[in-house]
Amino acid sequence: MKIYVAGHRGMVGGAILRQLEARPDANDLTLVTQTHAELDLTDQAQVRDFMHSESPDVVVLAAAKVGGIQANNTYPAEFIYENLMIEANVIHQAHSAGVDRLLQLGSSCIYPRNADQPMREEALLTGTLEPTNEPYAIAKIAGIKLCESYNRQYGRDYRSVMPTNLYGPGDNFHPENSHVLPALIRRFHEAREAGLDEVTIWGTGTPRREFLHVDDMAAASLFVMDLDRETYEANTEPMLSHINVGCGEDISIFELAQMVARVTGFEGRIETDPAKPDGTPRKLMDVSRLRDMGWQASIDLEDGVRETYRWFLEHTSELRA
Repeated sequence: MKIYVAGHRGMVGGAILRQLEARPDANDLTLVTQTHAELDLTDQAQVRDFMHSESPDVVVLAAAKVGGIQANNTYPAEFIYENLMIEANVIHQAHSAGVDRLLQLGSSCIYPRNADQPMREEALLTGTLEPTNEPYAIAKIAGIKLCESYNRQYGRDYRSVMPTNLYGPGDNFHPENSHVLPALIRRFHEAREAGLDEVTIWGTGTPRREFLHVDDMAAASLFVMDLDRETYEANTEPMLSHINVGCGEDISIFELAQMVARVTGFEGRIETDPAKPDGTPRKLMDVSRLRDMGWQASIDLEDGVRETYRWFLEHTSELRA
């Protein structure tokens, strides 16, 4: 079987690739990857030529432009354009090349800002999105609807998994464009190194977030990909074909900051900055559908943060400024 992993240099794509390489049937798999320099997924002609020349049996779409609140606020045009182009090109050209099976990764930001908690798959398109990442969320919703449309019209088996906030080795630790957990790891590490007695975090610290280790996400993705079609479709609906992936537990941003302080050894004060945006008040995924199908997360959050911090320390010299 030939599997193309789009976005293999990203945190999630890299974890999926590692787990595919470690499978017992790895010798029976042909794993195909392309760097951005080799294949620009926003270029329709390049993606068309690649899909037709490689003819993969399965496509895993883990490529995306991602970032935290500040990045989403600063670059909304890039976030909606690049993600729409990647999804449209990869999904359509996979279909055009006769690829019957595809798994695309989305995001929990697809759900309305004030969706009932925990957020069920049925909450999609039932309310207004969080303004700080609306362009990215709209692109991710489009990806779900692309998969649903090719399934409905052409009988394809294109599936979507919607992860909660992810973290782990290979994360982006950029001080401005990263997500909250890696940003906190870097900030508290640098504060400890500099001997500071105070760290200020964005917002009030009251929003609650769910975090899933990237290795758990990779395992869940391959679990969903491997499900036989009858089982998958029995747990989804033609127009509600995505599946939530999370751990089912959340933590406040202030509590998370306290955890990161413990892990990094920072012993000073933690202050909040209410002038900065909080984003969605709470984002907790209802993962009962995936749990009922036979999968659940296994990596404890603090253990995962410690592992991620160790990775950060080992790769500090390689990280972007």
